[in-house]
Amino acid sequence: MIEASPDRWVRLWRRIAPQGEPLAIYQELVSLHSQPHRHYHNLNHIAACLSEFDSVPEPALNPVAVELAIWFHDAVYNTHAPDNEERSAELANRRIAAAGGSADLRGSVSALVLATKTHDSSLHPDAPLLVDVDLSILGQPEKRFQEYETQIRGEYEWVPEKTFAEKRAEVLERFLARKRIYTTERFFSKYETRARANLNDSVRKLKARLIE
Repeated sequence: MIEASPDRWVRLWRRIAPQGEPLAIYQELVSLHSQPHRHYHNLNHIAACLSEFDSVPEPALNPVAVELAIWFHDAVYNTHAPDNEERSAELANRRIAAAGGSADLRGSVSALVLATKTHDSSLHPDAPLLVDVDLSILGQPEKRFQEYETQIRGEYEWVPEKTFAEKRAEVLERFLARKRIYTTERFFSKYETRARANLNDSVRKLKARLIE
């Protein structure tokens, strides 16, 4: 799998700011994604998203904005707070502005980060790709998906068991209620069937906990 490496970050940042020192921002992102409460939303998730992004043969309309959004979309992650994506977008905006990034780039990255809040593919022309990349975990083999579900539970360990099971089932059922989980044809053909099977199985297990 692709690594969320400093070399990759520097290459990306140089496309915004040929001068300056990008490693300080990289270290900031590493520090944020290494917080101990992050069992899933960590550097491994960023690396997985970068790998999925790299696998797409058709270029994004704004590949720099999409890759920046991958790095920043979970920069702020507090399971007690409702505004993680907004704060992540604000952080991205500040760092890109300080590097001399254009208003158009800042607006695109902010819109893309915000698209991951409710997985809304309508917020930017490249949002369908980014949202599908972010949701690719849902279509992974059963063992990896169950590991993911365990990791999410770990991030919400402060929530009582039955409350978590009820709310998590609601989240997963919202994905199942969509006509398509994946918007782009590539991700739809690759992951849709497996994702629906994973989600149905997880919802069944979660609802079983409610009657124990």
